[in-house]
Amino acid sequence: MQLDARRRWYALAVLCLGVLMIVLDSTIVNVALPSIKQDLQFSDASLVWVVNAYLLTFGGFLLLGGRLGDLYGHRRLFLAGIVAFTLASLWCGLSSSQTELVIARAVQGFGGAVVTSVALSLIMMLFHAPADRAKAMGVYGFVCAGGGSVGVLLGGLLTSALDWHWIFLVNIPIGAIVFALCLRLLPGGSGHAAGGKLDVAGAVTVTVGMMLAVYAIVGGNEAGWTSPMTLGLLAVAVVLLGVFLFIESRVREPLMPLSMFKLRNVATANVVGVLWAAAMFAWFFLSALYMQLVLGYGPMQVGLAFLPANLIMAAFSLGLSAKIVMRFGIRGPLAVGLLLAAAGLACFAMAPVDGDFTLHVLPGMVLLGIGAGLAFNPVLLAAMSDVSPADSGLASGLVNTSFMMGGALGLAVLASLAAARTSALQAGGADAVAAINGGYHVAFVIGAACAAAAALIGWSVIRVRNAVTDSHGSGVPAAD
Repeated sequence: MQLDARRRWYALAVLCLGVLMIVLDSTIVNVALPSIKQDLQFSDASLVWVVNAYLLTFGGFLLLGGRLGDLYGHRRLFLAGIVAFTLASLWCGLSSSQTELVIARAVQGFGGAVVTSVALSLIMMLFHAPADRAKAMGVYGFVCAGGGSVGVLLGGLLTSALDWHWIFLVNIPIGAIVFALCLRLLPGGSGHAAGGKLDVAGAVTVTVGMMLAVYAIVGGNEAGWTSPMTLGLLAVAVVLLGVFLFIESRVREPLMPLSMFKLRNVATANVVGVLWAAAMFAWFFLSALYMQLVLGYGPMQVGLAFLPANLIMAAFSLGLSAKIVMRFGIRGPLAVGLLLAAAGLACFAMAPVDGDFTLHVLPGMVLLGIGAGLAFNPVLLAAMSDVSPADSGLASGLVNTSFMMGGALGLAVLASLAAARTSALQAGGADAVAAINGGYHVAFVIGAACAAAAALIGWSVIRVRNAVTDSHGSGVPAAD
């Protein structure tokens, strides 16, 4: 089913609305955690599972969700994910016990993983012209990069004006609209790899391995990074992922063809994605904590503080980014964007205890907004540029897994280092707020180093070539 130009852009808007619902959920819940804790009588230790249950299934099912889309149809999987996420949101909103909410959040994570893992494939399927594809990827990148800070603002508004249940219930009408419009606008049909067999052994080992890895990472700070539980879980995860790779090297129709990692741009984009996500999570979560715990901002003020970066990312994503990529290729904008992001994190690394918004917050926000606006589109294009349609869902799931794991591991490690530095400063006689700020400084410096390293790798390794139009008619902007 061929769509005319206008319907393609309408379809993109609906796709992005579905993805935005998923992205918002990753941060909107954080604002409401104190209210959830008080209402359902969570302890500090059990409250983390409101977040971790979601991350566990989300991280575990990204690769499998992408491959299922290749086999059974991307639209079919997208719609199934929307249904699962929306019904789970209703369950969350009506939950009256800790167990109910945690289980519902796990189902939400599964639905979110399925939606996220096939969204890029659907965009690649809708847009073939290089300029249109670059613009569409820019819009998608903005939703992914900017949606989280919108979630902070919306979470504060809903929680203060109504109650925490509404941060979940608001998804019900949105999910219903997305489902109905997707049925009308998205082309159906079988997946590009239709007729193939699902690699069940590979699916089980990689999904369980990823879930155990996420579980170990999100619990590392609390249990201790050198504790027997953390090390044991990581060891089992590594063994399972090793078994997965062995299976993939032997099975006739692998879940993830290992030849994909021989594709230079795909492999490089995933490495860059891990480092970039670590830097992005450092920016979003740690700068929010700096504003709340050091500067004393409320949730609404934190959301508004991110507004300049969001507006800048919107300007790049909704036009500028595509033009820049078509003019300069993938490699240059990627490297420049990541270096600007590193500079923005360096600004936060120098922010004082009595920081002023105009002098110490706004410059970093502006640099990070420009950097994210420039870099996100090229990373996604590089990750999808070398793969055939039959593997597009897998490539989409792979790059999203890289972002997920890079962000989760990066945030856990940076938070651990920040806490260690804070403890050392307090032991040396520093007051509580100065010690917290000193801890954040260390995390911001390391986040900046991750962004700078990603820039260097992207510039050095991504393959330079002219615009490509392959046999299936997809166009990819020049890498340089």
